Amino acid sequence: MTDFKRTQSQFSLPDGVIYLDGNSLGPLPVAVSERVHRMISEEWGKQLIRGWNSAGWMVQPRRIGDRIGRLIGAPEGTVVVGDTLSIKVYQALASALELNPSRRVVLTDNGNFPSDLYMAEGLLRTLDRGYQLKVVAPEDVEAAIDDTIAATMLTEVDYRTGRLHDMAALTQKAHGAGAITIWDLAHSAGAMPVDVLGAKADFAVGCTYKYLNAGPGAPAFIYVAPEHAENARPALSGWMGHQSPFAFDLDYRPGSGIERMRVGTPPVIAMAALDAALDVWDGVSMNEVRQASIALAELFIREVEARCQELKLASPRDGSKRGSQVSFRHDNGYAIMQALIARGVIGDFRAPDAMRFGFTPLYIGEAEVRAAVDVIADVIANRRWDNAEYRKKALVT
Repeated sequence: MTDFKRTQSQFSLPDGVIYLDGNSLGPLPVAVSERVHRMISEEWGKQLIRGWNSAGWMVQPRRIGDRIGRLIGAPEGTVVVGDTLSIKVYQALASALELNPSRRVVLTDNGNFPSDLYMAEGLLRTLDRGYQLKVVAPEDVEAAIDDTIAATMLTEVDYRTGRLHDMAALTQKAHGAGAITIWDLAHSAGAMPVDVLGAKADFAVGCTYKYLNAGPGAPAFIYVAPEHAENARPALSGWMGHQSPFAFDLDYRPGSGIERMRVGTPPVIAMAALDAALDVWDGVSMNEVRQASIALAELFIREVEARCQELKLASPRDGSKRGSQVSFRHDNGYAIMQALIARGVIGDFRAPDAMRFGFTPLYIGEAEVRAAVDVIADVIANRRWDNAEYRKKALVT
């Protein structure tokens, strides 16, 4: 049984703060500081360039990929870490299109994260072969899957509302129509049980700075299904994805299996932080995390709706159809969120009017939820958000 008191003690959170934004940036795990310090002082500081071999830096992307794989239902040797999520989206989509060369339509939805759409648009323009990016409403995805679709590119959990796609059902529908599937797990890896192998997903990508708590700008990961491992051609053929990087051949030969999805030199310091952050998951049941998250979110929804009727629920009411976040809408959502943050309740805002709150039972419990609602109710009832200072848009919202 997962001991959430133990996991809570493994995070460093400031006094007086209720942190409901782990869906955007996870808090600092206590072990990360020591691990990064040791990497810098003992490995880099003393071993210097020898650390690539003696400290295992070269094999980090695959080793840590396997640790993430256990959280997303991926077999050993099918996940690798490195680069950014946008790069991994590009890799997955490019490989998927080559695996389905006779089709020209990529299907996505308007709840997908914009960066995924930008990367797809850029890739399709570069290919210049008559490709089309077809964008539909999330609820219309299933009906839009037909024999024209080359690949579906979907984020499992909608970043704005928390709406949850049925990965297994949509993958089955896509495969039945002859399409390849790409899943973005940015808002589901570490938040809820994921089974990419059981769902028969072809590709999956995700970041590690949200629910995996690896820190701002932490490296991303990519999963390639075993049946595609030796056939998926890496469009970004970087030297770390070469079969023999230190042979320094002038011609590219893809590495074996998931190794070919490596691109550039791995960010070793960031990898050390991620490795330490993943220690939190030792002894944690994803099913129990999911149950606790739904319970906390349902408590939050009940209390907010009872006390703050100005706020309108933007997330699915049914917890089984929602990720680990809850969004409420208000015309002055940005100012309200700034007022909450000033009072120690940290969520975030997404244009045009969504206030997002994440529920991670690893460090949030019922007491924090109730205390947060007390603050929200006070800010709304007394219009404490109605302040010019809170209306000034920051660079990051």
